[in-house]
Amino acid sequence: MPNHPNQHASPSALSFRAALICAAALVMTPATWAQQRPAENAASSWSLGVLASTETSPYQGADDNRRLLPLVAFENQYVRWAGPVLDLKLPSSGALSFTLRARYEDAGYEASDSATLAGMAERKSSIWLGARASWQHTLGQLSAEWLADAASHSGGQQVRLVAEKPLSYGRLVLAPRVALVWQDSDYVDYYFGVRSGEATAGRAAYAGKATTNTELGLRAIYGLDAQQSVFMDLHVTALGSAIKNSPLVDRSSVAGVRVGYAYRF
Repeated sequence: MPNHPNQHASPSALSFRAALICAAALVMTPATWAQQRPAENAASSWSLGVLASTETSPYQGADDNRRLLPLVAFENQYVRWAGPVLDLKLPSSGALSFTLRARYEDAGYEASDSATLAGMAERKSSIWLGARASWQHTLGQLSAEWLADAASHSGGQQVRLVAEKPLSYGRLVLAPRVALVWQDSDYVDYYFGVRSGEATAGRAAYAGKATTNTELGLRAIYGLDAQQSVFMDLHVTALGSAIKNSPLVDRSSVAGVRVGYAYRF
């Protein structure tokens, strides 16, 4: 994730954004993944905890994002909320499940984030709306997610395909995954393009094209007891060519690690 408005937002805006971003870890960890299916037919539940994370930025000269923040999530048979992600559960069919999804994505930058971005107009974070389908099998889980920019900052669309396989070793669960993330030309042009009025002698104008990023990750969770767990998520993403070729980007991949603790009520 880019390192951007967090350094410039007001304390109240920063606190709100931090809570959103951090609670997302519960969506992206095996703790929630493993409990998701039973929870669909169970009573309401809350999860609270803490998260520490670091993420590299794709933008040249921008600092890594480092956070130590709280986690909050809620789920019942109708909805699942975890920070920036809100799911409305639709009728499922056996191993297939469907949701309507709203997601807040903390993306973009401000010109002051690095010397490379000086003179660029701000690229804003956005709210994305769409749907997700997942298929549970003894061999693992497959999921597909489509989202569109509801705030119309980029006017873009994204499609994410994920395959993951949980492996249980007593209280420890390891879940390796591979994901393909397609982003259309509007998305890439907004976040990684350079408009003609932003071009300089050292930064050529650049029009983004649709591209696909490839992510490899590993999630690990250790259950301390029936309610408590600790978790870790490691991931590395190979950036698509249309992003790597941007004059704002100086790397071919980004990586991150998250560790945390969660208590489920």
